[in-house]
Amino acid sequence: MTSGTTMNAPIKPAAAAAHPVDPATAPRGAEILSVRALHKQFGTNKVLRGVDLTLHQGEVTFLIGPSGGGKSTVLRCINFLERPNGGEIVFGDMRLCHEDSGVFEVAPDSVLRKARARMPMVFQHFNLFAHRTVLQNVIEGPVIVQKRAKAQVIPEAEEILRRVGLLEKCDSYPAQLSGGQKQRVAIARALAMQPAVILFDEPTSALDPELVSGVLDTIRALAEEGRTMIVVSHEMGFARKLADRVYFVADGVIQESGPPSQVLENPKSERLRAFMHSVLH
Repeated sequence: MTSGTTMNAPIKPAAAAAHPVDPATAPRGAEILSVRALHKQFGTNKVLRGVDLTLHQGEVTFLIGPSGGGKSTVLRCINFLERPNGGEIVFGDMRLCHEDSGVFEVAPDSVLRKARARMPMVFQHFNLFAHRTVLQNVIEGPVIVQKRAKAQVIPEAEEILRRVGLLEKCDSYPAQLSGGQKQRVAIARALAMQPAVILFDEPTSALDPELVSGVLDTIRALAEEGRTMIVVSHEMGFARKLADRVYFVADGVIQESGPPSQVLENPKSERLRAFMHSVLH
């Protein structure tokens, strides 16, 4: 597939996944997300140049790499906050996009919305609604997007807030919270969607150093529950302890991947060795 073919290909609705698997009921270790030959351009800037990535149920995957290398764009394309220009994404029983004989096919918006609801993103700058309380922020998705009854959602949201240590803040507004507390509210908001996968886009990068540990502890607890997650992060020590698989993203491609013992401790390429040296010194 060339970039010219990708950019000029007509777009039509994508077909269903060939081998449907429901991420909500898939056994641990089952493949629930497949990304193949993913391309993304902004104008003439080719940000992703053919990314391949696979995620399994119960797996914690880390994307590491230099700033501008494409890590966050991979996440945003996976749940279609950004529309790819080429490649294939299959999430559970939903084929979100693929190419067929030079035609780039994208699933209907209704399918993309369903997929996005099942893999919410936790952003580095929180993206909370400033005019709504903590509890209102957490129940927004289940009530508005999933059309669930408030009477059912509120007790669930309160329990999630208790688990992330913020139940006493349920009537507070974001302006009354620290950065770490805001990020834990954002995590609670994602959990309230009963997600199959949670996407974390550098969840600690906007925090003061003393607030990082509380957020990392929350993510660690989710991993211990068996949650499936993709985490973009520069926290190498955290990735070493928590990741099942690490992808090194640089220059728009996956340059190395494998378990953290391999990628972080025994890098094969000079590019990854240089990156590890830069973040550890």
